[in-house]
Amino acid sequence: MALRHLSLRDFVIVPALDLALGAGFSALTGETGAGKSILIDALQLALGGRGDALWVREGQPRCEIGAEFDTPASAQPWLEERGFDTAAGTLLLRRTIDASGKSRAWINGSPATVAQLRELGEWLVDIHGQHAWQSLTRPAAVRALLDAYAGADARALAAAWQDWQRAQTALAEARAAQDSLAQERERLLWQIGEIDKLAPLAGEWDELNQRHARLSHAQALIDAAQAAGAALEGDEGDAGALPALARAQDALAAQQAIEPEFAALLEVLQACEAQARDAAHSLHTYLRRAEPDPDQLAALDERMGQWIGLARRYRRPPEDLPALLAGWREDLARLESSADLERLQTAAALARAAYDQAAGEVSRLRRQAAARLAAAVTAAMQALGMPGGVFEVRLEPLAEPAAHGLENTSFLVSAHAGSAPRAIERVASGGELSRLALAIAVTTSTLGPAGTLVFDEVDSGVGGAVAAAVGRLLRRLGQDRQVLCVTHLPQVAACADHHLRVSKQRDDAGATVSSVTPIEGKARTQEVARMLGGEHISAATLAHALEMLQPPTSAPAGKGRPSPPSRPKARA
Repeated sequence: MALRHLSLRDFVIVPALDLALGAGFSALTGETGAGKSILIDALQLALGGRGDALWVREGQPRCEIGAEFDTPASAQPWLEERGFDTAAGTLLLRRTIDASGKSRAWINGSPATVAQLRELGEWLVDIHGQHAWQSLTRPAAVRALLDAYAGADARALAAAWQDWQRAQTALAEARAAQDSLAQERERLLWQIGEIDKLAPLAGEWDELNQRHARLSHAQALIDAAQAAGAALEGDEGDAGALPALARAQDALAAQQAIEPEFAALLEVLQACEAQARDAAHSLHTYLRRAEPDPDQLAALDERMGQWIGLARRYRRPPEDLPALLAGWREDLARLESSADLERLQTAAALARAAYDQAAGEVSRLRRQAAARLAAAVTAAMQALGMPGGVFEVRLEPLAEPAAHGLENTSFLVSAHAGSAPRAIERVASGGELSRLALAIAVTTSTLGPAGTLVFDEVDSGVGGAVAAAVGRLLRRLGQDRQVLCVTHLPQVAACADHHLRVSKQRDDAGATVSSVTPIEGKARTQEVARMLGGEHISAATLAHALEMLQPPTSAPAGKGRPSPPSRPKARA
């Protein structure tokens, strides 16, 4: 799980770059101002960093950054949930920024947001800059690092805190609003009781209107039915439709043997007669049960009047009365639930107990981890030019519980034997701070999901034997993770499994451009010699560089430097 390939187009002073990267520890070196940190800047943009038109090479319409990674198994569900292709087993992040500052992004060829790049980047790369120690002065960052080292579930603790706070708030609000709650409850009970007397049903208003219309027009409906029946059957000597249809059928039936077309017409008339007889039968049935009912009409008038009266009182359409009643009942149920102080007190007590249990477990894990982390970082400090130095993790109990637990966490350090541990921000030496941050990074390197660790000149302010110790630490770290380090120290570069040289030159148009070249053999010896002695490289400097590049002889079996991959190709 590592960074396989990085490509740049028109990025700052890099016209074009295609760089393959191997496993283990890779060092990036070059003269001051050559642009060693450009690769780190590009990687940060590919991982959702802030875009700006200043990243575009002068005179070009846009820049493009591409980064190819092995797909972490832990990121697979995230990718699938968001519809990104995972079939290839690799992860290609691509981003462009145009000269106006507009940014576009893709994940495995599908459009993505910068926020998605940033979220995905947490699984891929962990970057430690020159001022990585500054995060060690922020309480939240210190606490998060210790919790990760301890395996403490800080999210569950924060969730328990939120549940407790919500339960406390509900209880406090219920206590403060007892008088108003009682008045509101009384009002709702009276309103519900008033409408309950009517007992309106959903859809009843429309049904009442339909029944009222029929009863109020009963005589007109009877007259219409009688007239329709007479028209069909005839009345007092007037020929009706049914006799006429019978005569028409007789006339066609008599001649259908001669004219075949009459057979089809005869069928039509027969169907018409059947339908007309059905209609006449239905009219007779309707007339047998249809008669004016003034008593029922009066009862309907009274009930509809009750609906209309309540609707006017509460300024709602009559058809809304059932929904209004249901809403009031829901409000009353919520009100009675809120007013149930005993239930709320029980809920608050249970939530507090759950928080206390979660906080107690987190505190126990923190105490155990604090001693382990302090011992591990203290041991790493001895090899980093701070002999006798001590690292301490201090847990200070809080006066009141908090979302993050029952204690504050801080890191203290004593850089030299005999001095009392002090807060990290009070340590004067910037070099000591950088080395301390490196010691903590190496100690906790297995915690995060990122398969690639990037160190941007974290060895600033050190040299000599300490620089060699830094290099050995990074090489050891490279046995578990892919490590990229921008460095100016030959001792660090000599420990790398792979060496990338960044150089700056002028192109045919006179513009300054930067390139990155993988080096090995004689070229690598020359670069380490340059780092040792500057521009003028003597035979002694070359001999010293060659000696530094000799593989370690004391590495345990299986723990030496990994075999270098086939020479990566880079072009600029």
